[in-house]
Amino acid sequence: MLFDWHYAASLLVDAAFWKAAWLVVELSVATWLIGIVAGFVLALGKQSAFVPLRAACGGYIWLFRSLPLLVLLIFVYNLPQVLPWSSGVLSDPFWAGLIALSISETAYIAEIHRGGLLALNKGQLEAGKALGIGFVGLQRLIVLPQAFRVALPSLINEYITIVKLTSLVSVISLAEILLVGERLYTQNFKVLETMLAVSFYYVLIITVFGHLLKMLEKRLDVTRRKHAVMIDVAVPPAQASNGVANAASATGDARSDARALEAVGVRKRYGHHEVLKGIDLNVRAGEVVSIIGPSGSGKTSLIRTLNGLETLDDGEVRLHGRAFLHSAHRGHGKAPRGDYLRGILDIGMVFQNFNLFPHKTVLQNVTLAPRYHRRLTGSALDESGMQLLAKVGMAAHAHKYPHQLSGGQQQRVAIARALAMQPSIVLFDEPTSALDPELVQEVLKVIEQLARDGMTMIIVTHEIQFAFRISDRVVFMEGGTILSDGPPLELANQKTSRIARFLKDVHIA
Repeated sequence: MLFDWHYAASLLVDAAFWKAAWLVVELSVATWLIGIVAGFVLALGKQSAFVPLRAACGGYIWLFRSLPLLVLLIFVYNLPQVLPWSSGVLSDPFWAGLIALSISETAYIAEIHRGGLLALNKGQLEAGKALGIGFVGLQRLIVLPQAFRVALPSLINEYITIVKLTSLVSVISLAEILLVGERLYTQNFKVLETMLAVSFYYVLIITVFGHLLKMLEKRLDVTRRKHAVMIDVAVPPAQASNGVANAASATGDARSDARALEAVGVRKRYGHHEVLKGIDLNVRAGEVVSIIGPSGSGKTSLIRTLNGLETLDDGEVRLHGRAFLHSAHRGHGKAPRGDYLRGILDIGMVFQNFNLFPHKTVLQNVTLAPRYHRRLTGSALDESGMQLLAKVGMAAHAHKYPHQLSGGQQQRVAIARALAMQPSIVLFDEPTSALDPELVQEVLKVIEQLARDGMTMIIVTHEIQFAFRISDRVVFMEGGTILSDGPPLELANQKTSRIARFLKDVHIA
């Protein structure tokens, strides 16, 4: 029998096929979108610390990845025999097919999302928490955009799989592309011609939507965007310092006896290893305190407990004389939510590895927290952000992305972001240790300017000379305890102690 090319060509403009193709588009897109949303929730649940939720989500994924789609389709379509009340929906092949496909695909897409979540740097979540952003806000503003970008290539591939899986819905008599073809070749026995047309429609759908989704992937990939043009932004000096001046004014430019932050009997352990052994630390308003000591002495653990990034095993942290954090043994480890939120917004945090949000521009990084907390909106918000960037010498880079900046530039942006909520205290966790030597000074100059502006600061650093030059007090830690806490000259003049051995190779002017 000769291949009937004329007949095959006529099927390319057949109304029944085009109607079936549109049905496949509706079914596949709806399944994909439902799977993306439900799968993300499922992936979050599988990583939850709440064991019953984690077990339930894991069980769902295990069951529906194990169950063949064909079996699930037949089961769902015939479910009204057991549950008559469901016949209004499930007796319609489209809705039965959509529900079965969505149930099955959600399990697969959840694992794709989980891969995206695992790829997210923990520091991104910590940066969001340090800005006082709640769980839902973290997922919406930070986690989902980044995890979705990582997962998108696999999600695109899964959409292609869904398009092809729609052919199975023909078993419940949904008039999709394959069923239309089957009906035709059972009438005229022109199987090859009909299946060629069926193949054409599937390839067309996958090609068109594959191209559209690739465009979406390219658009979301900020690393492919052209290097932003540097702009010359003139900000009056008085305005440029407003962000810091306002924060400093809360405590006054001069040192005072008012206690800005107190750590009382703070203990922290990881397993059986106790890294903080009853730390007592008082920081007065307007004071600059540097924490030095050998690696592993507990410096970073201490500063991370002061703003709640690490829970306390014992002791408490007080902020401006009010309860802020306490041991988990005494409750949930935090002051009442309102007090805790006010406290966390009053403490800025600058991380060792910057932890800028890579999917947001420099200006968006700085304005994220004020926008989320509704401190400012519109042009006033952008103006405030530009003033802070000007303060740290980064206004000309406002519309770049973090990957387009040097390490020193990223850290200066991180400082501006920490100042955006006008905190009265800023914590620095080894702010220069991740920088090349030639970039260190540009960050230290910004910190030194903050000290002159009267900002209360606690700085964990290995830059010993800088710490002695800028600090009102220097705290020396070793083995999870504070060995010395006093003015820089007092520590520098010690000749025989452990501190003297630590400082023996350091020239302190």
